[in-house]
Amino acid sequence: MKQIATAMVTSLALLSTGGPAMADVVVKKVAYDIDGTPFEGMLVYDDSLTGARPGLLMIPNWMGPTDDAARKAARVAGNRYVVFVADMYGTDVRPQNPQQAAQAAGAVRSNRPLMRHRAAAALDVLRQQTPDSEKLSIDTDRLGAVGFCFGGSGVLELARSGEPLNGVVSFHGNLDTPNPEDARAIQTPILVLHGADDPYVPAGQVAAFEEEMRAADVDWQLVSFGGAVHSFSDPTADSPGQAQYNAKVAGRAFDMMNLFFGEQFGR
Repeated sequence: MKQIATAMVTSLALLSTGGPAMADVVVKKVAYDIDGTPFEGMLVYDDSLTGARPGLLMIPNWMGPTDDAARKAARVAGNRYVVFVADMYGTDVRPQNPQQAAQAAGAVRSNRPLMRHRAAAALDVLRQQTPDSEKLSIDTDRLGAVGFCFGGSGVLELARSGEPLNGVVSFHGNLDTPNPEDARAIQTPILVLHGADDPYVPAGQVAAFEEEMRAADVDWQLVSFGGAVHSFSDPTADSPGQAQYNAKVAGRAFDMMNLFFGEQFGR
């Protein structure tokens, strides 16, 4: 089945990340099509980069491809990668509050084949992209995926589908799956960055995930951060004991992500 009919790119203004200074962060809206339905993601990179750089698919949290997601993608990209932010809902679904986001994310999470299909389609869009720079290109032999919260679940399901990536990183994502046997199809190393006190990902779910990985003989790591809850990498999260930003833990987690991808990408 043809997943993508179009991949049109339009330019956006440069983005201020609010984090460490980078040269020129470029954010481009990318329109694409999955089975006749319009979607729109974002390509994010530092315009000072040169050469062939690894590409990362990023599945954002349940709010979708927002400005906050673009800022998060800029932090993921840093001065290393070109990042494509997936749209997992389609352009007709843009949550405006947590209630709408829960409904949109729930509809996708409850249909894991659909989640995998949309993630794989977004990965194909990343493969097709050409940054608007004569100096920079995407090395399609070095591709990975990273996800946040709902997106963490999404990249794990992409791995369970058998997609041959160089690496997958989940930030404070749900770890459950309706078909643990699917882990036997995983062809990529996995890093899970987890808040030890996350009430939405309890100890039983973590233990089940660990057993799933062991049974399938996956190359996996799970880092559990003491004192951290859900959404620890999200500066907008402010629900104490539930979903709350933790700057120290976020910094450690992004450092671990970069070490992981550095190993997987061979540098």
